[in-house]
This record gives sequence, C-alpha cells and structure tokens, in this order.
Amino acid sequence: MTPASHPQISRENRLVITALVTATFVVILNETIMNVALPRLMAELHIDASTVQWLATAFMLTMSVVIPTTGFLLQRLARRTVFVLAMSLFSAGTLLAALAPGFGVLLLARVVQASGTAIMLPLLMTSVLTLVPVARRGQVMGTVSIVISVAPAIGPTISGLILQFLSWRFMFLTVLPIALAALVFGARKLGGSAEAERPRLDAFSVVLTVPAFGGVVYGLSQLSGDGSGLGPALPLAVGVVALALFVWRQLALQRSGSPLLDLRAFTYPMYTVATALLVVGMIALFGVVILLPIYLQQVQGLDTLSTGLLLLPGGLVMGLLSPTVGKWFDRVGPLPLTLTGTVLMTAVLFALAFLNAGTPVWLVLVMHVLMSLGLALLFTPAFTSGLNPLPPHLYSHGSAILSTLQQVAGAAGTALLVGVMAGQAHSSAASGAATSAIEAQLSGFRSAFLVAAFVAIASVALAAFLRNRPSLPAPEGVEPAAAVH
Repeated sequence: MTPASHPQISRENRLVITALVTATFVVILNETIMNVALPRLMAELHIDASTVQWLATAFMLTMSVVIPTTGFLLQRLARRTVFVLAMSLFSAGTLLAALAPGFGVLLLARVVQASGTAIMLPLLMTSVLTLVPVARRGQVMGTVSIVISVAPAIGPTISGLILQFLSWRFMFLTVLPIALAALVFGARKLGGSAEAERPRLDAFSVVLTVPAFGGVVYGLSQLSGDGSGLGPALPLAVGVVALALFVWRQLALQRSGSPLLDLRAFTYPMYTVATALLVVGMIALFGVVILLPIYLQQVQGLDTLSTGLLLLPGGLVMGLLSPTVGKWFDRVGPLPLTLTGTVLMTAVLFALAFLNAGTPVWLVLVMHVLMSLGLALLFTPAFTSGLNPLPPHLYSHGSAILSTLQQVAGAAGTALLVGVMAGQAHSSAASGAATSAIEAQLSGFRSAFLVAAFVAIASVALAAFLRNRPSLPAPEGVEPAAAVH
C-alpha cells in the first residue's frame, strides 16, 4: 500500500493531523505570548531587563537541547507515547507557570514547557509525512505552515488583551484548558508504533549541548557590563570549548552511524549558506520581538493591549505570506527573494536605531510590517534552498541542525541585544550623558538596534550566494525520498 495509490486522506488520519496541528498551535502560541508581558513582569517580580529576557532565552535554549533528541524518541517510542509525553510536559509547565510564586519557579516552568514544545514540532512533521499521501502532502504542509506561522503572530495580541484586564498568570491559565483538551483528544486518536530501527542515544552529546549552547548565550547576556554574574569571558570560553568537543564527538560518531546530529550536511555548500542566513535572520527577529514591546511600553507609554495590537499586522504578514513566497520561490528561485528580504531587514534595523520618544507610533508599525515582510522573503527560500541539496538520508539530520541552530541563534540574539541595550542604558545613566531615565533607555535601544543592523549586513552578503540546487530525485516509490517533499 503506497501513498501514491491512495490519494485520499482517511477520516481517522485527518483527525490525527487535526489533533497534532491544534496541539502544535497551542505550544507555539505559548512561545511568543510572554513578549508583551515582559515589562509587567519586570515591575511585579522586581527584576531588570537582562534578567527577564531569560524567560525567552531559557525557552529557546531548552528547545535547542531537546530538538536533537527527538529523532531518537520518534524511533524508539510509539507516536501516541511521544505525543502524551510532549503535551504532558507542556501542560505541567503551564500549570507551574500559572502558580509560580516568583521568577525562579517561573523560569523553571518555561524550561518544562519548552521540553514539550521541542518534541511536538518534529512529531507533527513526521506524522504528516507518514499519514498523508504524497499527492496531498504539499497542500497539507501548506495548511500546517500557515497555522504554525500565525500562532506566534497572534501571541502578543492575545497576551496584550489578557494583561489589559487580568493578571499575567491568566496567560497560562487561558492556555492550560486548551492544552489539556488537545492532550485528551490526541491520546484517544493517535496510534502508530515505533520504527523498526533502534538507534542509540549518545548521552555525552546531549550533556555537551548544555554548556556549549548555554555558555555562549549566557556569555552574550553578560555584555551589559553591570557587574552582576560571571562576566562574558568565562562563559563564552566554556561555551566555545564545549561546542568544539560537541563537533568532535559528532564527527567521531559518524563513523559508527549514530551521531546525535550528522554534520555531513555541512559538506553541501548551499546548506551551509542557508543555515548561516537563517541564523542571522533569527538573531534579528528575536532581538526585535523582545526589544520593541519594551520600547513601546516604557518609552512610548503604550499599554499591553495597544502593544499587542500594534505588533499583530507585522506578525500576520510574515505568517500569511509564507505560502505565497513558496510559490514565488518555485518560479524565480531564492536569489531575488532573499536579496530583497535581507536588504529590507537591514534597512529597517538601521531605521530603528534612530527611534526616539517622539517617533510616531504609526511609523513604528510601518517599520515592523516592513521588517516582517523582509523576514518572510528570507525564511521560506532559505529553508527550502538549504534542505533541497541534501540526500534523503541526511534530511532529518539537516532539518534538526537547522531547527537547533535557529533556536540557539534566537536565544543568542535576544541575550546579545538585551545585553547591549542594558549596558548602554546603564553607561549613559552613570556617565550623566543622558538627561533623564527615558534618554538613557533610548540610548540603549538605539545601540542594540544598531548592533542588529550591522549583524544583518552579513545576511545581504550571504543571500547573494544562495542558489537552489536540488539533489537528484530518488526512484519513484522509494520510501526515504518521501522525506524530501
């Protein structure tokens, strides 16, 4: 029974995919729901910007550690078991966050939530490839991508609406019943057994990811130079050494065929270019989505609802435009799209470096929409051009590496830009260069956006080298080739 001979999706499989898409929508919505709440949390929990950003950074770091292990879980455990594990972790983390008495417990709750989120994303993609016939796969993946893209776009708006009338705890209490309903429905509908292959999980590789990714991100967060913590030098040194050990370990394991991440994907030049391009894009994206809500609330004086509504159009542009960008990619290739996107992104970041207290809110809205348009033109072509050259046996590893590095880049970008913002604001206030607290804050925002703009210049150079180089197609009916679609 081949997918091609049965083009229709059975009712049972449709219900399974619906359950997975609903659950994935909830967990991805949760990833961005915190951004608008950060200024409120800073005030209520008595913490500064460098500390509060760890609610986002720790989430992405946990994702980067857990995602590489999901291939192992999907091969060793049944689909229902993996789903129940993912949604149980997410629901437990959500409940813990709602009841958190302080910042430490809230941070732990975000780590537990992220563990469930990291498992759900590969589970959804793998299930679609398994359950949907090849002839219908593009249509279903298009629908899935819209849902996944819209979720982070409406997260800030939903949280803004909740925070306007209720405590920040209701951000989690609102999500919890939906997550529990998805857990019960999915547990009843999902089936499937583990794959025949029984890979071995290399525990040493998993352990190395923590100091490797965590050291680099923590070191970047210490660039604020406020005198707290360990300072940037030691964590960055530990992170670089651990990262080198991780790479060495993967190269050694490739000989036995069981690396956590198969780095041979980087022997394909377009994959390497696309990965670097996506890393730069994520640094810009997550830095901006953290910094803009703080700027709008603390400098412009907007409330949480207004902040969420102002960020909604840009998020929807990025989410809803993705399928159209995919069609453009099929017609013209990646170069015109990624060049336009990176130039637009870089120009907007330079423009954001000139923000002041009198900047019209409508102009901030326009800049955010243009930034989102640039990112939409960047992400889909870069992701597709990066994975297209890979042979089927490297597809899952290539996808896992991309997903992992995107999360690490987002965490690093957040830590770097918030660190620069806090450090410059502290320096301006201490030196007397700023005449008020608002001026000191603005100095920090401008410096952070300027750093992001200079980082983004590298994306323009990388985009100029990106080409679509598909791998040779496998013979019709060969199962591994399905993963490439």
